[in-house]
Amino acid sequence: MQQAQADTSLIALKGVYKSYNLGLPSQAEVLHGIDVQIGRGEFVALMGPSGSGKSTLLNILGLLEPMTDGSYCLQGQEMRGLDDAALTLRRRQTLGFVFQFHHLLPAFSALENVTLPLRMLHGSVNAAQRQHALDLLAQVGLAGAERKRPGELSGGMQQRVAIARAVVLNPPLVLADEPTGNLDQASSAEVFALLRRLHAEQGTSFVVVTHDAHLAQRCDRLLELVDGRIARDEIVVAV
Repeated sequence: MQQAQADTSLIALKGVYKSYNLGLPSQAEVLHGIDVQIGRGEFVALMGPSGSGKSTLLNILGLLEPMTDGSYCLQGQEMRGLDDAALTLRRRQTLGFVFQFHHLLPAFSALENVTLPLRMLHGSVNAAQRQHALDLLAQVGLAGAERKRPGELSGGMQQRVAIARAVVLNPPLVLADEPTGNLDQASSAEVFALLRRLHAEQGTSFVVVTHDAHLAQRCDRLLELVDGRIARDEIVVAV
């Protein structure tokens, strides 16, 4: 039974604590013993009020900052104790990121931005990988825009480029931090629908931080953080 659980669990957090300014009078504990598992192929909304620890938790999941205490297993491998080089490699191989602000490189074309993770991992891009990036741009509705730079694209189009970049390495997990928070209502709906389509077609797991209760109700599972603790963990029932 334990082996079956390990096979289906993409993420397993146990007793995760996070404090800042350790040993100083200003020391503050932000996460207080987080226990949560996320299975392969889940589409999870992460909600909570400002200051609840959402960004801190997402940064830990993304291997961007360390835990103070606890265990984080990603695909069955413990992340705590890995050195910076191992964490960087694991992050590049396993994780995709989409942020509220797309963080595209302004001097790069849409295609160059999408292929950036390939260059960082492999050092270069071959013809098959370039074609894969072009196919992704077409899949997100940007066929013909591959040579355009971010400044020539609308906010919604820039976020689509960022999404294509996030999935170009076919990561098992994409972490999205308010991916629609900087978009108008129509663009927000289009970007969220794109995330759901990629989830359905590729089986990628998503953890999406959002303040939008309507978007959260369109996810499969809802995690709510309050004061650094999981206050709610429930399956979303479509109505």
